[in-house]
Amino acid sequence: MYAVLFGKNPALSEAEFYSFSRRFGLNVKPIRSSRYWLLFNSSRKVERYFHWLGGSLKLIKIVGEGEGAVKDLEYSRFFTLSLYGRNDWRLWRKLGSKIKRHFKEGGPTKFFKPAKVYAMPAELLLKGFPEVKDFVFLFREGESALVGETVKVTDPFELKKLDVGRPIQKPILSIPPRLARTMVNLTEVRKGSFLDPFCGIGTVVQEFVLQGLNAYGCDRDGGQINAAKKNLAWLREEFHLKNSAHLEVCDARKLKRCFRQRFDAIVTEPYLGKPLKRNPSRDEAIKFANELDRFYYPVFESFANVLKRNGRVVFVFPAYKLSGGGVYRKERKWLGKLGFEVLGRYTDYEERHRLVRDIHVLKYRG
Repeated sequence: MYAVLFGKNPALSEAEFYSFSRRFGLNVKPIRSSRYWLLFNSSRKVERYFHWLGGSLKLIKIVGEGEGAVKDLEYSRFFTLSLYGRNDWRLWRKLGSKIKRHFKEGGPTKFFKPAKVYAMPAELLLKGFPEVKDFVFLFREGESALVGETVKVTDPFELKKLDVGRPIQKPILSIPPRLARTMVNLTEVRKGSFLDPFCGIGTVVQEFVLQGLNAYGCDRDGGQINAAKKNLAWLREEFHLKNSAHLEVCDARKLKRCFRQRFDAIVTEPYLGKPLKRNPSRDEAIKFANELDRFYYPVFESFANVLKRNGRVVFVFPAYKLSGGGVYRKERKWLGKLGFEVLGRYTDYEERHRLVRDIHVLKYRG
């Protein structure tokens, strides 16, 4: 039995986890959940593939429920505690002391606490305390705590390197590598040909290459393609990869002219409009969305020309945080007329953002 701890966007992280489990054939069977974690049964393959998740933080092997489950934890000379659902110093000390008493027969042990938080960050588990076991207590109101040990974490250092370590960077315009990984998982396609038709400097294409997929990208700006090629050359050298990507200067509305094959999946964040100087009104948001749809409609017509039957698309449409509160997310019935079925929709944004990513997962019925 395992638990997965979700990141800062739990709804998107949970959707990704289920898509990821189907993508890798993990036979996940959910048991219970809270907003921030999911308890489930699965094959042990989940440990092997966990690092390919973008939106989750930790994979926890559950040993039992309630404080009595401490007796089932394996001895470690060094350990720390991570509490989720409770910020209680006395409880933290009590549980730590209980584990120390349990480990007393096995030998000396030392109990570490990360500063100012009640949960050990993945950065410290990977780098600062490589020999420390992270024992986890998951709390949900009215229930006994689940007790376990962290067995895998997603690597924030790798994701940071993929972002700021590459030679060409565009922090404001480029999609975060963590989100690119999440979007690839949302396709549920494990093998095949993947295309990013708005590839820019190559963030999504990087993820295709890292995962050993048949990677393709295009952009109508030749300068962006040159930047993507430099970033991919860096990626191959830095991560010792043999595979690369096929990149073209191409307008996303004319893909058939540039690519002869059909693709299993398209993953992309397109042009989302001019930067907003303030939060728009609802009427302004409707106007912005309608103007961009005049561009997106021929783009999806072009997608239909290069996708395989039942091919998947993960596409970021713009949504808007309104000046009067709330978010405007447009319904696009024209997608169905072009043969695309919407399987899921998820938002992603920071509180300070005026523009919201409205991530659509679609299937092309052909």
